[in-house]
Amino acid sequence: MREYEARQALHARQTARRKRDNWIGIGGGALVIALAVFGVWSYSAWGPGQPPPIPDATETSSPTSEPTATPEPTSADGLEVPSPDLAEARIWTGAMTIGGVELGLELDGVLAPQATAMFVQAAQEGWYNGKYCPRVTAYETMQVLQCGTASPDSTTSEDGYRFGPIENAPSDDLYPAGAIAMARIGGDGASMGHQFFIVTAESRIPSDAAGGYTIVGRVTSGLDALVENVTSLGTASGGEDGTPAQTVQITAFTIQ
Repeated sequence: MREYEARQALHARQTARRKRDNWIGIGGGALVIALAVFGVWSYSAWGPGQPPPIPDATETSSPTSEPTATPEPTSADGLEVPSPDLAEARIWTGAMTIGGVELGLELDGVLAPQATAMFVQAAQEGWYNGKYCPRVTAYETMQVLQCGTASPDSTTSEDGYRFGPIENAPSDDLYPAGAIAMARIGGDGASMGHQFFIVTAESRIPSDAAGGYTIVGRVTSGLDALVENVTSLGTASGGEDGTPAQTVQITAFTIQ
């Protein structure tokens, strides 16, 4: 009888252990799913999202995407989204002053005609004068300054100006230092507007369901000064992604 009772007790303990292990497995699975959902949710509503941990990039990407036609553009503030023809299929040169730093720049009207046309129109209308850069990001694998809003501390866009598609996005998700790329809503390749971001150090920005981000041009001079005098000051909250510690405004933009 004692041996029988011992066997019964052992069986009961094994059964309880299996039930406990099953509940632990279910709980672990639920936690993984919850973290995945939070990771997707945590991407910024407008602009490049926070990248997952990845090895440091060792190669600089080169543009490979072919430009395509824009779908049904929208308008705002009396501005209609211009035809890509305005880019004249050529390289444009210009200068933009951000946070007191003058940047030389080039815009690629060959590989990114729709985005270039937007900048040409904006320069002609003086649209960027007085606008702000409300977001600085300094993750280990992604460092950018996002600009082109009416607010100094919010990336929300309410002007209704939208265009697409994505042009000239790197196939390997690597964005070279100095790249000028278009911000957009996650998963929506036709949601680009006036907001753009400058890549201040070589970055890997993962593509989403819509693809990568349009590289419209590059900074040809002044990038080091921008980093030293603007982005290196960090965020107002002290975090790696947020409103700049000091207000950053665009005060001039010319192109030719």
